[in-house]
Amino acid sequence: MVLTAVRGALGFLSRLPVGHDESAWEAFRRSSIAFPLAGYVIGVFLAVPLLLPLPASINATLFLATVYGVTGINHVDGLADLGDAAAVHGAEKRHAVMKDTDVGVGALLAVALLIAGLSLAAVGLVGLPLEAIVVIVVTAEVSAKLGMAGLAAFGSPAHEGLGSQLLDQTPRGFVIAVIVSVPALAFSGSPLVGIVMMSASLLTTAVVGQWARSWLGGVSGDVFGATNELSRLIALQMGVVTWTLF
Repeated sequence: MVLTAVRGALGFLSRLPVGHDESAWEAFRRSSIAFPLAGYVIGVFLAVPLLLPLPASINATLFLATVYGVTGINHVDGLADLGDAAAVHGAEKRHAVMKDTDVGVGALLAVALLIAGLSLAAVGLVGLPLEAIVVIVVTAEVSAKLGMAGLAAFGSPAHEGLGSQLLDQTPRGFVIAVIVSVPALAFSGSPLVGIVMMSASLLTTAVVGQWARSWLGGVSGDVFGATNELSRLIALQMGVVTWTLF
């Protein structure tokens, strides 16, 4: 059952050729533990380009290409929609612009800041020991997926849709997901780095979730996607800063 759920998580959270069958999806949407387990797998893939002996600018470019080659752009699209929603006033207008196919200034700014932040984090990572690169990238991915599990356990749906199907999960399931995420901290040469990263990621999730509740009426697929992107970004940045300073 857990393996089936992880396949479903990888099918939903990445472009890896697994987990696209109905049974995998059904197992995943009822299993919080699948989020961080999928994060471990995806994180390993994302760390690879940063380990290559290349100039930092090329490493950063390959990292960005790998991030969106492996995970796709659906989550970025969610961030873009929330960026447009944040730029207008009124709940009705926010929902309207999120469904609109036009790209507004809010979306462009949100995506530009995301790409710039990921690029700078990648450049910072290249200067660290190889084991630090792997630990930070994997922990960031596990932390981002743990944040999504938190939304699935504690969020309420903004409307019926793909996102609402993930909201059948329970606080007990989230606790299990947290336990599964602990090895990401233990494998670090400095557990403080992992603790800071995961705490920052979960705080980011809480802020996005509260914003979505107040401004959008609840959690949607776009909110899940934006949470993933922002939590990864914040976790990577905090990982580089903490490892460098401590």
